[in-house]
Amino acid sequence: MAVLYACGVYAMLERSLTRVLIGFLLLGNATNLLLLIVMGAPGVAPFFGSAPVDEMSDPLPQALTLTAIVITFAVSAFLLALIYRSWQLGQADTVADDEADLEVRERAAEAEETMDEETEIEDADDDATTDFVGTDTAPITILGARDFAGLRDDAPVDRPSPDPQDRGDDA
Repeated sequence: MAVLYACGVYAMLERSLTRVLIGFLLLGNATNLLLLIVMGAPGVAPFFGSAPVDEMSDPLPQALTLTAIVITFAVSAFLLALIYRSWQLGQADTVADDEADLEVRERAAEAEETMDEETEIEDADDDATTDFVGTDTAPITILGARDFAGLRDDAPVDRPSPDPQDRGDDA
């Protein structure tokens, strides 16, 4: 069973769609064998009143096996249609690299290099701060804030807030 899984994964890593199909079929068969092993010893059919519960076989692995067979069949039919269409269009069943994917990969590598350079610059700046206190260092400044009636400035400031219980009486 483990050999079937290993061969299936190896075949699915190929560029040939036919080998991908064979790999998927191997994975499906390995899964069916796994469920068959999990079922345990065969027992009496699980019908009500026909035998004691200890002698009945578990119906869940049987249902899972049937489901795995149906899923394997459906995906295999889809892959066969995909292989047939690929053969009609290009007379080959190999998957080629897409140019757009290669460009995206190159752009991602360039962006990663840029991020590394920015990180080096940020690491060199020891005086960097993330405190956004006051209006001079606020991250967002709204111009014309008086035009927004429902807007209130709740940014933290360095001055203490007045105590609402303190009325100014020195008693």
